[in-house]
Amino acid sequence: MRFTQQEKMEIINLVDNSDLSTNRTLKELGLHKRTYYNWYKRYLEGGLDGLAPAIVRRQTWNKIPSKQKNLVVKEALEHEVLSSRELATHIVDKHKWFISESSVYRILKERGLITAPAHIILSAAQEYINKTSRVNEMWQTDFTYFLIKGWGWYYLSTILDDYSRRIITFRLCKTMSTSDVVDTVNDAIAATGISRNQMPRLLSDNGSCYISGEFRKYLSAEGIKQINGKPCHPQTQGKIERYHRSMKNIVKLDNYYSPEDLLAAVASFVAYYNSERYHESLNNLTPDDVYFGRDKKILEERRKTKERTLKERRRNYITEKLLLT
Repeated sequence: MRFTQQEKMEIINLVDNSDLSTNRTLKELGLHKRTYYNWYKRYLEGGLDGLAPAIVRRQTWNKIPSKQKNLVVKEALEHEVLSSRELATHIVDKHKWFISESSVYRILKERGLITAPAHIILSAAQEYINKTSRVNEMWQTDFTYFLIKGWGWYYLSTILDDYSRRIITFRLCKTMSTSDVVDTVNDAIAATGISRNQMPRLLSDNGSCYISGEFRKYLSAEGIKQINGKPCHPQTQGKIERYHRSMKNIVKLDNYYSPEDLLAAVASFVAYYNSERYHESLNNLTPDDVYFGRDKKILEERRKTKERTLKERRRNYITEKLLLT
């Protein structure tokens, strides 16, 4: 039970004016002697103000320095598109000191830089049953569409590496024909330099261009095994559909008046997506990091950065504590 200043003062007066002994009075009040004498000592030293609740200043060795907090804000203002998770990873990689996603969120929240999300997050379906374990083991492909003013509808054919999520190639087409898909796959084969005995599986939906006899004949000739996903099924091309949603959220912010302008905008986003955007499902690595085998080295460097940062904060805490004693 906590007592106010006034209640403590009343108890002290009651004990002082009691006809019973101090011990007997405290026993009747149900108050421990040590507690009473602590109050009494504080009253003698500071009067009524001495009975005020003590302010507990909690100290933690893992306190983030003000200089680093200011840097978090500075980076957030310079990279407004980054989430708290992405910003924390960016700071670790760029500045070589560790900060958690929750700390970044808390700092930005205190500065009024966190706002409610302006988008709806869709729930993910079940994971793919047979997960890939290396790059170029399976590719996902799909079309998405854009309306170009004065030109009509255009269709973007893309191939994504399932393991790394890297966009291998894309092609802007006027139609969604089998020949467009064949050209896109040929582009991917050329871009990766993959040999015939290492051809990936190809995951697609059941669009007419993907299930045509002509396309299946082409895949068979190239040694590529085809997998056709089903809507609302775990074995679906969810990664490329998620990529399309992210890409169109950015690219469609502008209007385009020629296919070349649209293609340039998509290429710019793909460069960002592959080499700069941190993916939570990839341990906050970029697709390029995973595709080109840099992932283990980067994760090990981050582990060392975290360890070094925490040791430094603990050392600074101990030093400050010693200076105050």
